[in-house]
Amino acid sequence: MSPTSGELSKAIDQATQTEQATHFDHIGIIDIQNDTVYILHSSPKKGVCRETMSQFFFSYKEKVAISIYRLNDSYLKAVPPAIQKAYTLLGQPYNYSYIIKEPGLYCSEYIYEIFASDSIFTFKPMTFKDPKTSQFLAGWVDHYKKLGIPIPEGEPGCNPNGMATSEKMEMVGEVIIDNNALK
Repeated sequence: MSPTSGELSKAIDQATQTEQATHFDHIGIIDIQNDTVYILHSSPKKGVCRETMSQFFFSYKEKVAISIYRLNDSYLKAVPPAIQKAYTLLGQPYNYSYIIKEPGLYCSEYIYEIFASDSIFTFKPMTFKDPKTSQFLAGWVDHYKKLGIPIPEGEPGCNPNGMATSEKMEMVGEVIIDNNALK
């Protein structure tokens, strides 16, 4: 049994906060084809998938802010091959273990992988601990207990908060979605 997206989101955000106060728990890439905006990403419920922007936004139950980043100009040449690679990975399952060598791809691992040939992102030692207490967060303890494996503290990996702080990227804007207002 896998945890809900909300439980994972909270645990990811709590353990991966940065000094820049980012609060991201998910990452994807945008592809525009024939005036349609698609989000390619990996989610616990769908694995690696492609959704229209409206499908992606309406999957949220409440108000959510979505930040949009782009690679700096000197790295833009990496985007077309990354998009091509992104499509080849559609249908892969979600990697609930967050261990790089395990089958499937978690959201950040997916983005890392599609840009790997251009070394846009790097792996860093993962942590599943509360930065304030240095204790494992209860959400992660429960998650790994259900999986029946040890918490992979210190193993290589990546996360949305860490990727957002890359000097190779810049924030270009934010979209606020309030699905409650549409009801």
